[in-house]
Amino acid sequence: MFSSRPADAIAAVDSVAVIGLGRFGGALALELEDAGTEVLGIDDDEDVVQSYNGRLTHVVRADTTKEEALRQLSLPDFDRVVVGIGSDLEASILTTSILLRFERPTIWAKAVSEPHAQILSQLGVERVIRPEQDMGRRVAHLVRGTMLDYVEFEDNFAMVKTRPPREYWDRELGTTGIRARHGVTVVAVKRRGGTWDYTTAATTLYDDDEIIVAGPTDKAEHFSSLV
Repeated sequence: MFSSRPADAIAAVDSVAVIGLGRFGGALALELEDAGTEVLGIDDDEDVVQSYNGRLTHVVRADTTKEEALRQLSLPDFDRVVVGIGSDLEASILTTSILLRFERPTIWAKAVSEPHAQILSQLGVERVIRPEQDMGRRVAHLVRGTMLDYVEFEDNFAMVKTRPPREYWDRELGTTGIRARHGVTVVAVKRRGGTWDYTTAATTLYDDDEIIVAGPTDKAEHFSSLV
């Protein structure tokens, strides 16, 4: 066990417990730590735990399929827990089942297959993560069109980073009729060398701008293809 603070103290602040420090869990834990969130990292591999010594607020080796081990680490007191276990389906399911019995933590659980995702959902996990599938879907959208970036939400809604189509260059947004014609809204703009800012009806779009467009997925994707 390695720590700059005890686990129960970490649970008392704005913190996250990450169980399973493989590629996904480890990257997530480090990103959270870099963003200023205190992280309790847990893995059953001593070498993995050693590798995160000094990089996370608290890192410990534990068998998370045992309820007593999770209680000793104050997991019932955490508000947010990520189960990043992917290589051991049984450990993922058992660990998640125990956490659900604690009731308090909001749980994100990684699934490595559709059956795995279904089991986690049936257990009661509301936030099932499919990193490879989600990234594959996102990249596919980027490859298909001229989008610079793409984020899809549930219920067929997306936000797309793209450039203004030629027909809207040097025109104020209020005169373009983009929403009525294309069913999307230009919500933000970034000038060359500048920073992102909200748009208004008086915002003029230029050829070297980057814009963020929000709307139904198919319409947002179609709008980006007009560039």
